[in-house]
Amino acid sequence: MSKAKKTPVGRRGFLKGAAVGAAAMAARPNIGRAQDSPQPGGRGAAAPTQTALAREAGNARPTAAALRVIDRPGSDFMVEVLKSLNIEYLAANPGSTFESLHESLINYGNNQMPEFLTACHEESAVAMAHGYFKIEGKPMMALIHGDIGLQHAGMAIYNAYCDRVPVFMIVGNHADSAERGQGVQSIHSAQDLGALVRDYTKWDDEPYSLQAFADNSVRAYKIAMTPPMGPTLIVANNEIQAHPQTERNLRIPKLVLTSPPAGDYGAVKEAAKMLVNAERPIIIAERAVRTQRGVDLLIELAETLQAPVNSQERMNFPNRHPLAGTGGPGYSPDVALCLELNDLQNETRAARARNGKIISISSLALSHKSNIQDFGHYADVDLDIGADAEATLPVLIEECKKLITPDRKAAIQARGMKVAEANRQARVQGIESARLGWDASPIALSRIAAELWPLVQKEDWSYVSPMAFAGGWANRLWDMTKTYQYIGGQGAGGMGYGAPASVGAALANRKYGRLSINIQTDGDFNYAPGVFWTAAHHRIPLLTIMHNNRGYHQEVMFIEQMASLHNRGAERAHIGTKLWDPDINYAQIAKGYGLYAEGPITDPNDLAPALKRGIERVKKGEPVLLDVVTQPR
Repeated sequence: MSKAKKTPVGRRGFLKGAAVGAAAMAARPNIGRAQDSPQPGGRGAAAPTQTALAREAGNARPTAAALRVIDRPGSDFMVEVLKSLNIEYLAANPGSTFESLHESLINYGNNQMPEFLTACHEESAVAMAHGYFKIEGKPMMALIHGDIGLQHAGMAIYNAYCDRVPVFMIVGNHADSAERGQGVQSIHSAQDLGALVRDYTKWDDEPYSLQAFADNSVRAYKIAMTPPMGPTLIVANNEIQAHPQTERNLRIPKLVLTSPPAGDYGAVKEAAKMLVNAERPIIIAERAVRTQRGVDLLIELAETLQAPVNSQERMNFPNRHPLAGTGGPGYSPDVALCLELNDLQNETRAARARNGKIISISSLALSHKSNIQDFGHYADVDLDIGADAEATLPVLIEECKKLITPDRKAAIQARGMKVAEANRQARVQGIESARLGWDASPIALSRIAAELWPLVQKEDWSYVSPMAFAGGWANRLWDMTKTYQYIGGQGAGGMGYGAPASVGAALANRKYGRLSINIQTDGDFNYAPGVFWTAAHHRIPLLTIMHNNRGYHQEVMFIEQMASLHNRGAERAHIGTKLWDPDINYAQIAKGYGLYAEGPITDPNDLAPALKRGIERVKKGEPVLLDVVTQPR
């Protein structure tokens, strides 16, 4: 059973006295005093009066409530539960449905484990947790306000769900209509709050006691971390947060994570036989590895088979490894090993066309829902192993090694030499293509990547934003060997992910002293730019380079394509797709949020010096934004 902690100022006693004083003041309002005194040091506006609160929210609470002092609220025990999960950070936009838990976190919990990070939008809070996990490998918490906050968070939750990323979420609620006030307390509550996002969370629960909160919070964390991973949600009703603790013998369950499921031994043996006997095998890895050990295992498998590895979506395999790539022109795989691919339709169609075979190792089949179509198309695979790919690799490697005879080994080595040469030539071509438009203004994305590399290659760096809209140039020009050096994209392709996920990833990188780099698309920036204030306020070092092409260029191309299909001109493709007239000055916005910023940078010769200045500041612990006006792609 938890016990209330005493602070040097006697928090509970102080609150009791303050409550009585507040009640007395409310009974004799001073009409002439419009506001209380501002906060010390000029930080923030003056505290609102009871009259102002009533006018703004339409439901000022009864004055008598101020007389009620709770020495041991349920939210104190809830904080102990969260501490048992070893959660380092939570991000939240403040809200009244979790005000008791908020107060307990910062006072009873001393704002440690978890530390409270102020987010300016619930979508940013969840996206920060999304990016954080992809660096740290354990969940961060998002604390969400009622139904309106959960609706704000919905897009970010969906991204995490499709990206198979665990986010531990708690959402506040006023469940008891006999207790909650009219107006905001009712409007922001729901009978079944989890239903708003149930289609794209892995699990949710609404506990009605503190013991149930403890049991199911631990369960939610465990489920989130079991492959296929995903976000989970606990509804924390105000009644168990704010009421005094009355339950006896409260106990926090022990968290024991579930071991990831490895593939059936017989099926893995069959996969090994198919791969060893193949003339032109290929490995296609999407969300295949979670750890550096997973990278090492994938290298071992590729080198055992001398098979090319087509690493997609995130850093599964070192991009300069001789076997990194698709095998080169003319390499027609007869067996493809697909590791945690979300949709295998293209691979299976290509395999049928060349009489090839498909092996799939994926945990995705172990957790499907029916409404959201994130599970992709049904694919005709030849061997389907429902298991976690990383957990299955050790057995697969061992079985492959058992089957390789001396004669077979010679043939495999000869294949590997051809694949390595083809991949080397593809890399050389990629470097040559980076020279195109080198002196162009707007600035070429290839030049941004090329100018950055000599400045970061000796640093412990981490590319924390999606790469697809930036032309994938860092993957073509840089040397990536660590899982954290590229953490992939949104999952569901939802905009508004890049900026907050980069801040969350940079938060995780901060304690390791890593240099976090975000190539920030302008369209994504404008969804929730307030996350850069969060970075400045919490001193999260991050180098943000604006990919400011002044538009939603993918949509420009789509409209141009449609105009061509409809036999019409593309002169109006800018309508509804471009961000100009007026041009947006992202450097000024960033400065307003408290960041060091430069730009707009339009001369390519100014780029490298600005990058150098920005990196120097980030290494000192600052978030920096450089506004670079860029080519469309």
